Amino acid sequence: MGEPRLDGPVEGELRFVHLGFGDNAVDYLDAWQEQKRVHAARFADEIPDTCLMLEHPPVYTAGRRTEDSERPLDGTPVVDVDRGGKITWHGPGQLVGYPILKLPRPVDVVAHVRRLEEAMIRVCTELGVETTRVEGRSGVWVLGDDLGRASGPAATGLALDLDPRLNQDEYDPRLMGPEYAPSNAGQRGVDRKMAQIGIRVAKGVTMHGFSFNCDPDTTGFDQIIPCGIRDAGVTSLSQELGRNVPVSEVLPLMEKHLREVLESSTPLPRAV
Repeated sequence: MGEPRLDGPVEGELRFVHLGFGDNAVDYLDAWQEQKRVHAARFADEIPDTCLMLEHPPVYTAGRRTEDSERPLDGTPVVDVDRGGKITWHGPGQLVGYPILKLPRPVDVVAHVRRLEEAMIRVCTELGVETTRVEGRSGVWVLGDDLGRASGPAATGLALDLDPRLNQDEYDPRLMGPEYAPSNAGQRGVDRKMAQIGIRVAKGVTMHGFSFNCDPDTTGFDQIIPCGIRDAGVTSLSQELGRNVPVSEVLPLMEKHLREVLESSTPLPRAV
């Protein structure tokens, strides 16, 4: 895998590098090594902020908090990685992006996650799919249908046996606020995850990133507990729109909206 083709560092400009798609999909371990190389170059200010864009052949990867019960039921091998989050699947039809960005310290991880979510939400909007964030859970979601309960405990969010704020360890209390739809405590049908986020920040520079379901075979998720979430489903642009939406159609939109979001916002240090 060669050097990223850059014309020289340009402060504030995000560069995209295409590592491989389709028949040239990039083995996960090869891409991980490339991430590490680009990460070191960005830390040394040898290159500007860089986003690696690619597809992977089918692979399961597990973040640091993955439990044994969430791994493939049939014993399929899993690549354990140093990102946050839990287990997920990558494969053909899924656009993967690894933004390698230098952030001010102390790093605001949640703000970085929100920027990635915002770019993907904008892509979905442009294509005609309504998505949002969900309180306590990273990524981009299609909300389940409203169950229409006008009264009772579930309608007020008090179905305590279902409330993820109380009994689900993947719930992240930092992911709250007006940007997020209320967590589902029985008020609506099954939420469906469109895009996953799992990151690592080392020396103030981000690694890993997002995977966006364009037209994958989502049965790859059936053998695991995706992201450790047991009460939600997985979806794709193709499933929601009822037509084939290939990675090639989504790639330019993703790059456009990532550039808009990441270049128009000035990352600030986390308040201490």
